[in-house]
Formats: sequence, structure tokens, C-alpha cells
Amino acid sequence: MRRLGIAKNIVQTWRQLERRATELLDMTTLAIEENDQSLQEEIQRDIRDVNSQLNELETQLILSDEYDNRDAILTVHAGAGGTESQDWAEMLLRMYLRWAERRKYKAEILDASVGDEAGIKSATVEIRGDYAYGYLKSEHGVHRLVRLSPFDADHARHTSFVLVEVLPEAEEETDIKVNPEDLKIDTFRSSGPGGQHMQKTSSAVRITHLPTGLIVSCQSQRSQRQNKESALKVIYARLLELNRAEKEREKAKLKGERIEAGWGNQIRSYVLHPYRMVKDHRTNYETGDTTAVLDGELDEFINAYLRHKLGVKND
Repeated sequence: MRRLGIAKNIVQTWRQLERRATELLDMTTLAIEENDQSLQEEIQRDIRDVNSQLNELETQLILSDEYDNRDAILTVHAGAGGTESQDWAEMLLRMYLRWAERRKYKAEILDASVGDEAGIKSATVEIRGDYAYGYLKSEHGVHRLVRLSPFDADHARHTSFVLVEVLPEAEEETDIKVNPEDLKIDTFRSSGPGGQHMQKTSSAVRITHLPTGLIVSCQSQRSQRQNKESALKVIYARLLELNRAEKEREKAKLKGERIEAGWGNQIRSYVLHPYRMVKDHRTNYETGDTTAVLDGELDEFINAYLRHKLGVKND
């Protein structure tokens, strides 16, 4: 039913775009025949809108991998750089939440570990929407930040790293078969923000998948039941990724060769000093509007990556 709903939305969107393009063509033809210059600005604006929507739909056609139309589980991990990286992790978390908001996706923080002085050590987010995983898989990797440190008394330039992991959300009924006896479920008191209720009750949940040793904890929800459901979503997603890796027989560990959040592994650099630029090292796409990118305007980077992966030349 979910796949059928997605297919119906795709067909409806293409038909709406077809009708809009036909109406625009008729309007343009009429304006030319009657030499009416008053509609020129409106027609040009509509053409830009149609082209923009067409580019978006063409990108969706690229998203043909098995799990591209799934919801996504995204995790950020602060890497080398101490407090700097923890602050950078929180900046990236906000960037992805803003991106989801722009696309009218639903985003929910499943778990977060607060930094020692600032920022976060890690956070896991569920992002729900059509092709959420297909788009966000381009963000999997190490993200590097260069800036003048707000935490350095000398205001020196610092480089920090964050590892972003992206997994497709598993469909428990069809993707993953888990024996309940293989899951060890522990409860504990929440240590994060959330009010007195979370502090006084053992609402936080930690789930261990005994055969693989995978451990997931969740404490962001108010009730133990909600935290358990959220933790299970992440466990299933990680088990799905593990199964995919085993089937491919190219990866020896959960997400292939372990990526260290440090020098030499970055997929994208965000430079705020001495100049301003965001550059993706896989596609060479770059922009000087760092403020917009950090506010969630990621679609150009995502589209460039998808086209690059397919072998389509980026304009």
C-alpha cells in the first residue's frame, strides 16, 4: 500500500506538470499572436517554475535503487576536534532538520547525546517523506568544517569533523526477521533535557541485538514504550544495512570499511574562514553561499551527487 501510494503520487505529479506546460504553451502562443507584451514577465516566471519542477522529477527518476523510496535514519557523530566538533555536529543536525522542513518532510530526533561544553556528541533522527533515503544517502560520509573558533580565547582557525551515517528505514514485516529472544532490552533514567518526568522515571531504553552486538539507545521520548519503538526502528535499519553488506560480499563490517571522522576522509568541506565556500569533493560542486547551505539548502549538492553517480554531467 505504501508503494502504491508513492506510485499514484508520481503519476499525479507528472500529469499536473503536463497540464501546466500545455496551458503555458497556449498562453505563450496567444501572447505571440496578439503581440501582448504584458504577459512576458509572468510567462518567463512560469517557465522557470516548470523547469525547476521538471528537474526535480528527473532527479527522482534517478532514484531507482531498492530502498531509495524509504524513510531515512540519519545519525551525526562528532569526530576529531573535541568541543569544536561537537558544536559542528549540532550545526549539521540543524542543517538536516531545516532541509527536511523545507521539503515538508517529518523529522523526529530519536536520540541525542549532549556535548560536554557545547553542541552534541551524537544524534539520531528519523526523517519521513517520499524518497527521503534516496536523497539523503548522498550525505553519508565525513563533513569537514574550517572556521575561526568561538571556543578559542585566541580566536584561532580550527578544523573539525563530523561523521554522518544514513540508513534506509526497514520494514519489519518484510525486510527483517528478528527473534525476540535475540533482543536484550534495558531501561534506565534519561540523562538529557526533557523535564522532571524524564529524570524521575526509567523511560530511556537500550536495546542490544545479541547475535551481532549492535546496541541502540533512545531517551528523547517521554514514555518507555515510545523510546522502545524508536530504538527498534534504528536496530531494524542497522540490521537491514548489515544484511545488504553481507549480500554484496564487499563489506566486512556494518557499513563497509570503517570511516574515521578525521583528515583525508571528508566528502564535503565547509569553509567559513579565510573565505566562504562549501565544496563537495566527489562532484566538485561548490557554492559561496555558506549561510544558505547551513540553513538547509542542500538540494543542489544532492542533485549533483545523484547525477554524478549515474554518470550524468552536471551543468
